[in-house]
Amino acid sequence: MSASSCEVVMDQEMINRLGDELYAAFLSRNTIKPLTERGLDITLEQAYQIQQRFVARRLDAGESVVGKKIGVTSKPVQQFLGVFQPDFGILTSGMLMSDGNVIDLDGLIQPKAEAELAFVLKEDLNGPGITAMDVIRATDYVVPCFEIVDSRITDWKIRIQDTVADNASCGVYVLGDVKGDPRKLDLTLAGMVLHKNGELYSTSVGAAVQGSPANAVAWLANTLGELGIPFKAGEVILSGSQSELVAVQHGDELECNVGGLGRCKVKFAGRSAV
Repeated sequence: MSASSCEVVMDQEMINRLGDELYAAFLSRNTIKPLTERGLDITLEQAYQIQQRFVARRLDAGESVVGKKIGVTSKPVQQFLGVFQPDFGILTSGMLMSDGNVIDLDGLIQPKAEAELAFVLKEDLNGPGITAMDVIRATDYVVPCFEIVDSRITDWKIRIQDTVADNASCGVYVLGDVKGDPRKLDLTLAGMVLHKNGELYSTSVGAAVQGSPANAVAWLANTLGELGIPFKAGEVILSGSQSELVAVQHGDELECNVGGLGRCKVKFAGRSAV
C-alpha cells in the first residue's frame, strides 16, 4: 500500500469510524480485531485521535472527564503486553468505583488488575516544563489504588497504536480511602505489597514506575501540555502500575498496601465477557 493510499484510508472519516467501533465494543462487551492488523498505516498521533473519538462518544452519553491515566510504565507490564513506551488515557466519571466494594465483572470484557498510586490535584498543572517537584507541590494527596484495565482488542493482542486508540485500555478504578501527603512520603522508596486472596502476589517500590510515580505524572503533564491539554485541580491522575497484571475472576479479592500510606482493597463478582 502506497503512502498516498494510506493517507486516503486514514482520513477523519476512518478515524471516527474506528473510534465508533471501539465505543460499540465497549457497549456490547465484545472484542474487535486489532487495528494494526487491518492493513492500516496508523500513526501514534492518529491513534490518539481515535481515542479522542472513543472518549467523546462516552462524554456524549453523559459521562464527564475526571482525570487522566498513565499506562505501560513498568517493565513487567511492558513485557506482558509487548509495548515498550508509556501511553495515556482519559478517566471518565463512569470508571470510578468505591474502595472495598465489589466490582461487577459482568460489565467488563477481559479485565486485569494492577496496583498503583493515584495523585489527586489541588492546583492546575500546565506543561511543558513540569518537574516531579512541581507535581508534588500541586498534589492535594495521594492514595493507593487499583486500576482494572480492560481491552476491547481481541486476546489483548495489542501494539502501542491499539492500546492508545482503546483509551489506554481503561476499564474501571478504585481509590483507597487513606489520603497521604506526598511531601511527607518518599514515593520512590515506598514499598507496595500486593495480596491476592490472602496470599502474597508481588512486591515493588515506587521506583518501578519511571524512577518515581511523580516522574511519571510529570511526563504526562508535559506530554499533554504540548497538546494544549492541562491538568486541572481536582483531577485524579493514575501514575502507572507498580505490579504485574493480575487476572481476576468471580470471588477474587485483592489488597495492596503502600508503606507509610495505607491500603486499597477490592473484590470481584460475576463473569467477564471473555
